[in-house]
Amino acid sequence: MSNKLTNKRKIINDPVHGFIEIASELIFDLIEHPAFQRLRRIKQLGLTNFVYPGATHNRFQHALGATHLMKSGIEIIRQKGHEISKEESEAALLAILLHDIGHSPFSHALEFSIIRGITHEDMSSVFLDKLNRQYKGALDTALKVFNGNCNKKFLHQLVSGQLDMDRLDYLKRDSFFTGVTEGVIGSDRIIKMLNVYDDKLVVDAKGIYSIEKFLIARRLMYWQVYFHKTVVAAEYLLMMVLKRARELALAGEHLFSTPPLEFFLKNRIERSHLNKNSERLDDIVHFYTLLDDDDIMSSAKTWTNHSDKVLSKLAGNLVNRQLFRIKIQKEPFPEDEIELIRKKVMEKEGFDRYEASYFVFSDEISNHAYSGMDEKICILQKNGKLADITEASDMMNISMLSKKVKKHFICFPKEIEIF
Repeated sequence: MSNKLTNKRKIINDPVHGFIEIASELIFDLIEHPAFQRLRRIKQLGLTNFVYPGATHNRFQHALGATHLMKSGIEIIRQKGHEISKEESEAALLAILLHDIGHSPFSHALEFSIIRGITHEDMSSVFLDKLNRQYKGALDTALKVFNGNCNKKFLHQLVSGQLDMDRLDYLKRDSFFTGVTEGVIGSDRIIKMLNVYDDKLVVDAKGIYSIEKFLIARRLMYWQVYFHKTVVAAEYLLMMVLKRARELALAGEHLFSTPPLEFFLKNRIERSHLNKNSERLDDIVHFYTLLDDDDIMSSAKTWTNHSDKVLSKLAGNLVNRQLFRIKIQKEPFPEDEIELIRKKVMEKEGFDRYEASYFVFSDEISNHAYSGMDEKICILQKNGKLADITEASDMMNISMLSKKVKKHFICFPKEIEIF
């Protein structure tokens, strides 16, 4: 059957938002594209299911959910008298649909361990440019919205901002699948309260309590889910597995891996390679489109029997969920304490100092629920004036949420008893 005869006005049943309508034929075609279908094979929360078993939802679902919320947001803003053309509406929908298309497997673990210096935002831009050429400029306006170069600034804020459709979907979705009810937000209510003032996205005064709840829920989700100490331990274990595998691959060691993963293990990919004129760009996009969670885990399973003791132990720990012990505190861990643990690991496992560094290390995590450094969440008061949420809110803890909270942690094998 030809594409012209295909019914592209589909309805998708989403467990979080209910029925989601595919708004246009171009959106349907992009959803069907292999680069987007890849998102089905990338979990939204990486290894969080090691702690919350229900957290196996994927980035494909999230992208559709965020697009659904964008459609609702545009309708509400139009109802309040602000003009958004059909072209601008579709551009905003396309921008949010594709906002995560460059995401690597297991969230940020691969960004830090294999493709260094290149973020998923960088890769999303590459994919958008590639798709735009493939669809003969049909994504021109969407690219402007995505990059913040559009005439209407508030459209970009709906894609990337403190109240963007990305956050409104993932908080509600992640709360649903993890079962962490503290993260439940009233996304529908927040969207109905959105407005535009002087080309900026604002919130009507009667929506202030929904925003307060949103910010508190975001803080709770970060420390209870995204930065849950066991989740952090699992993600850092994965990073160490990939770091060791890459080190061996670059040294010429024989290392089984799927072709997409092998490409990134054996090649040093740099930001300059993402240039449109780079000879490596086509290969990077080709293998990145094929790379997903399955490549990482299937390769890790075979590494459990690798001759390199460090890799085999790390991979075995990952596959069998034998995670690092993790200690978290406000102050950095003294170097003498870290050295003491490192020596115990060296004695027990027969590792040298460098090998032991894969099993004993410290780092920090930080977050703030509301960033005063970014574009502020402004409340449109009844007198027509704007006020920052921290000023408009009568809750003391809203202003506290704008402060960055930093915590230090140390990871080491559970069989090593120190504290």
